[in-house]
Amino acid sequence: MRTLLLLALGLGLPVYGQATGKPSTGGSARKSLTVEQITQNSLPSIVTITQYGRGGEQEALGTGFVIDADGLIATNMHVIGNSRRLKVQTSDGNTHEVTSVHATDPNLDLAIIRIKSKDLQPLVLGDSSQLKQGQRIVAIGNPLGLTHSVVEGIVSAMREVEENTMLQLAIPIEEGNSGGPVLDRHGRVQGVLTLKSAVTDNLGFAHPVNDLKLLIEHPNPVPMERWLTIGRLNPQTWTPKMGALWTQHAGQVHVEGLGEGFGGRSYCLYKSQAPAFPFEVSVDVKLQSESGAAGLVFCGEGDLHYGFYPSGGRLRLVRFNGPDLFSWTILSEISTESYLPGRWNNLRVRVDTEKIQAYVNDKLVIEQNDSVLRGGHVGLCKFRDTKATFKGFQLGTNLAQPSNVPGDILATIEAEIDHQIKGKSIDRSPSKNLLATPAAARKILQQQARELEQQASHLRHLAQNLHRQDVARQLALELNKPDDEIQLLKAALLVAWHDNPDIDIQASLQAVKMMADELRNDPELTQGTQSAAQRLTNYLFRESGFHGSRGESIEELSNSYLNEVIDDREGIPLALAIVYLELAHQLDVKGVHGANLPGRFMVFYEHQNTRRYIDVFNNGKEMSAQNMEEFIQGSTGQQPLEQHTMAASPRDMVLRLLYNLVSFSKDPAHTLPYLDLILTIDPDSMTERLNRALLRSRNGDSEGARADIEHLKKTAPAGLDLQKIEALYESL
Repeated sequence: MRTLLLLALGLGLPVYGQATGKPSTGGSARKSLTVEQITQNSLPSIVTITQYGRGGEQEALGTGFVIDADGLIATNMHVIGNSRRLKVQTSDGNTHEVTSVHATDPNLDLAIIRIKSKDLQPLVLGDSSQLKQGQRIVAIGNPLGLTHSVVEGIVSAMREVEENTMLQLAIPIEEGNSGGPVLDRHGRVQGVLTLKSAVTDNLGFAHPVNDLKLLIEHPNPVPMERWLTIGRLNPQTWTPKMGALWTQHAGQVHVEGLGEGFGGRSYCLYKSQAPAFPFEVSVDVKLQSESGAAGLVFCGEGDLHYGFYPSGGRLRLVRFNGPDLFSWTILSEISTESYLPGRWNNLRVRVDTEKIQAYVNDKLVIEQNDSVLRGGHVGLCKFRDTKATFKGFQLGTNLAQPSNVPGDILATIEAEIDHQIKGKSIDRSPSKNLLATPAAARKILQQQARELEQQASHLRHLAQNLHRQDVARQLALELNKPDDEIQLLKAALLVAWHDNPDIDIQASLQAVKMMADELRNDPELTQGTQSAAQRLTNYLFRESGFHGSRGESIEELSNSYLNEVIDDREGIPLALAIVYLELAHQLDVKGVHGANLPGRFMVFYEHQNTRRYIDVFNNGKEMSAQNMEEFIQGSTGQQPLEQHTMAASPRDMVLRLLYNLVSFSKDPAHTLPYLDLILTIDPDSMTERLNRALLRSRNGDSEGARADIEHLKKTAPAGLDLQKIEALYESL
């Protein structure tokens, strides 16, 4: 796709940077410019981007550069943040409000914003595929707020960073440089400054400019008034206090940055009042680093509240009597094996009139008689420069998780797990016998540790398989319902949950419901199918920024996971179509269907006995049936058949989603579970049954492979070469 894009640029499509009459590529015969000349020519195109907090305070400052005379500015995604107000200062000293976020790509950390301005001077975009190691470059930015600073260096390497190819530059990068251009000695942009090296001050990283071209050619514009609502906490539920950046995605609350309180303290209060005593509050929390501190706050009013949270790997119960360290009282601080570092941990607090009980993962770890603070609000808190994620916040009278499993069944489960592994209690202090022969004892202990690690790996694998088989069962139950009763979005989310047990399906369902609620009273939805379909198209692709995956990222599995598609507003055609169809279903828009076309899934509707197709992967472009056939034939070489143009059933769509995951997966360990899912839904799929048999055989599972071959021999589907199947069976 990148090759096709560059070819298209050479065939006369709009090329950014040509408003000034400069060529966009080539130049090997051109004379190199001096650093002074490059600087003089480029400074009119360099802008300063300021990000403001919700209280109007400046939170961050970065760099950008003009790529179109009519107001398009390129920068980094992290420079503009999520749902933050932005201002751009151009080289003439004028300040402009940002009118829209024209394109974003969180994976590439790139963004394009638009300001209301004409006759800007754009920079010329080069071709980063032609860059050579050791080539001299110039970078311009606003390091530490020192505007329009220039530095010269070289391209020291092309480096894979977080699965992206980046330019490694022998130049210093500081805060404020982000989003600035990397220029070659002809003054053409070859990259966008992005990262400072964590190893040395004299290395930095930039995204190649060819990545930026993907955003230019495939924008996902979002008006600023809507951008400011993306990722914002629901104001009817939460009230952030004392700074830090609190955001919400797919039901999870995220926090980062220093709070304004002493020690970086910040908290986020839940708007519902706590019930009468006793009451409980709980949340699942995961820290990015165990050096951080984040958890629950309760009985809060202003600077007065309690906090229960992990800090440095230990659990703290603290009473905050005021704004500073001298007014804080650590009631208890303990280490406990019940807390799992680096993983999700459930924190729960029970508050009575005289006593506070604190639990970690349903284990009582602190019991404290303290009644100094009562009443007030409950919520979440964080300290220091902590990044943390919260999910499953609850407030009630009894939040303990009682087991609904009868005791005899629990005993059977425990016996089965005990059969898998025998638990051992090991004294941490070596005995005299061990100390008498330390070398031999150490060797035996290390061997025992290796065996325990293997057993732990076995149990984790068993737990993963248990989860996947449970998901497969739930998915089969959903898809065995009549078509008009199947919850398509839920079924697609189950596919994502199959791979990631941490996702919150209900939160993703709620996010789409909120979209539907926003549109529910829109008059265009009541003026016929065409009007309603066009309103959905405008809402998703013109106002909300949903867009097709760009470049090679289409094969990233996240673009097929509906929870991530809803969050990031980017996905494969089928995933975008599922969101579209779900909105249509919730808003009772009749006559909108999915089309299982070769090469690209689309949506269609009928209007005045004429069918119209919507290419959800191409910003909702609408086309006639003839245009669709020409497009499919031109892009795939196939002529759509009648079965391709029929309305796709929910079962068809989920199966296609799984077929996509099989084709995108590069690891047999991932492919095999997808084949298991497909065969759970469609046990008579000959191709998938044979593929699974071959994969099982390669992985050493001869018994599983034989079972698949026996199924094929028994059912003998049409087109199967039974002689070859028999030979394969004998070889197993």
